[in-house]
Amino acid sequence: MMPSESGAESRDQAAAQVGTAAASAVATAAPAGGGPDPEASSASLGRHLSGLGWPQVKRLDALLSEPIPIHGRGNFPTLSVQPRQIVVRSSLEEQGLRVHGVRLHGSAASHVLHPESGLGYKDLDLVFRVDLHGEASFQLVKEVVLACLLDFLPAGVNRAKITPLTLKEAYVQKLVKVCTDTDRWSLISLSNKSGKNVELKFVDSVRRQFEFSVDSFQIILDSLLLFGQCSSTPMSEAFHPTVTGESLYGDFAEALDHLRHRVIATRSPEEIRGGGLLKYCHLLVRGFRPRPSTDVRALQRYMCSRFFIDFPDLVEQQRTLERYLEAHFSGADSARRYACLVTLHRVVNESTVCLMSHERRQTLDLIATLALQALAEQGPATAAALAWHPSGPDGVVPTTVSYYVTPVQPLLARAHSYPTWLPCN
Repeated sequence: MMPSESGAESRDQAAAQVGTAAASAVATAAPAGGGPDPEASSASLGRHLSGLGWPQVKRLDALLSEPIPIHGRGNFPTLSVQPRQIVVRSSLEEQGLRVHGVRLHGSAASHVLHPESGLGYKDLDLVFRVDLHGEASFQLVKEVVLACLLDFLPAGVNRAKITPLTLKEAYVQKLVKVCTDTDRWSLISLSNKSGKNVELKFVDSVRRQFEFSVDSFQIILDSLLLFGQCSSTPMSEAFHPTVTGESLYGDFAEALDHLRHRVIATRSPEEIRGGGLLKYCHLLVRGFRPRPSTDVRALQRYMCSRFFIDFPDLVEQQRTLERYLEAHFSGADSARRYACLVTLHRVVNESTVCLMSHERRQTLDLIATLALQALAEQGPATAAALAWHPSGPDGVVPTTVSYYVTPVQPLLARAHSYPTWLPCN
C-alpha cells in the first residue's frame, strides 16, 4: 500500500521546515554524480524523503524557467509561460483557499532526479495541496487559473471582452473534477500541440498517485519558489535552497535505485486504475525489467484483471489505448508505439484470465490493428519482423519491419477523446 494522503500535510510541513529555512542559507555541496545530498537525506527526514543535490536543484530550476507554449484554439494567440509563473498559490490564498504545498510530480520529477533513465518526460505536472471542502472551492480553483491566463495575453488584446468561459475553450485541453468519499481533486490541463502539456492538479485527498516506484517521485517546490522571490543573489553550488523530494512508493533511496537501474517495481497493482498495464508495457519497451524476485506472471495477471474491470467495453478499451499512445508516443515515435503494442499483445495473450474467449480475441484483434497502423507509419526497414513477431525472452521487441503495410482502418469509429469515467465541468 502507498502512504495515505491523510497526513500528507504533516509531511509537507516537515519538509517545508527544512526547505524554507534553507532558502536563504548556504547549502552543502552536492556529492559526485548529482545524487541526493547526504546531509539533507538524514534519517530525520524519514525514509520517504530526501534532499536534492546541486545538479538536481539546477535541473529543477532550469525546468521551471523554460518557457512552454500554450497554444490557443482558433484565432487566440500562443502564450509563452514559464512553469514557475503559473503557480497560482498567492492568488488562491488571497481568495481564502489555503495551499499547503506545491510539488512537481511524475515523469518531470523523475527526469530532474535522474535524466539518464531513458523515460524523458512529456507533461509537466504541478500538484497543489489544498482544502477542497465543497463545490465553491472547486469553482474558485478554476476561476483563479483562468484569470491567471489573462496575464499572459499579448499587449493590445482587449481583456475586458474575454470571459473565463472563452479562456477555457481557447486554452484548456482537459478539465476534470473528482469528488468522492476517498478522492477529492481537480485537474486543469493547458493545451500544447507537441504534447508537452502543463497540468495543474489541485488535491485535497487521493488514494493513489503513482503506478510504479520510478514514477512515484514528488519534488516540493516551496523553498525554491521562495528563494526566487526573496533572494537577489543567483543560485550557485555554494548558495542555493535545500529542496526536498518524496517517494510515494515509500523508500526514496530504493525508488531512486530502481530509476537508475531501470527496475520495474510496484505495490498492489490491483489498486491502480487500469492496473498499470499500459505503463508496464511502456517501461518494458524503454528497457526496464522486473526485479528477479518478482512473480511476473502473477503481476501481469493482476494488471490485466484490473484493466478489464475498469475498461470492460471494447470501445472504451480503444479510447484508452489511443489516448495513452497519443500522450506517450506522439509524432515520429511510431517505432516505440509499435513495440509497446506488440508487448501489450503478448502480455494480454499470456496473462488474461478474466475474459471469455471471444472477448479476449476481440481485444487482441484491436491491439493488433493499432500495431499495424503504427507499423505502416515506419515504412521499409529490415526483414526481422516480416510476420507478426513476438518479443524475445528478455522482453525486447523488434521496432522496424521490411515492408510497407497499407494503413488499416480502426475496428471501431473513433470516439470522443476526453475520458468519460470522470465527471467534468
